[in-house]
Amino acid sequence: MTRPGRYPQELWERAVRLVLDHQDEHASQWAAITSIAHKFGVSAETLRKWVRSAETDDGLRPGLTSDERERLRTLERENRELRRANEILKSAAAFFGAELGRRPSR
Repeated sequence: MTRPGRYPQELWERAVRLVLDHQDEHASQWAAITSIAHKFGVSAETLRKWVRSAETDDGLRPGLTSDERERLRTLERENRELRRANEILKSAAAFFGAELGRRPSR
């Protein structure tokens, strides 16, 4: 699940759709982005990132989609937790193994 952003999802989708629909009317995609970003009250760089993300999700650009990126984050987090648990278990095994190795003298 993605974290809630500063802007509503509807604004994000509408602004990206406008850029993609009207980029041919401008000299460049950047010109379309700056024009539309100003109208929506967001920074041009923010809108550019939204457009790049949407293009990747739609398969128009190479790279990880938003879903793949979220899945990767989840797997990396799980991997870190498992490595930490494994280290704890190794330490516990070494500790108890040493205790069992010592026989009390009678």
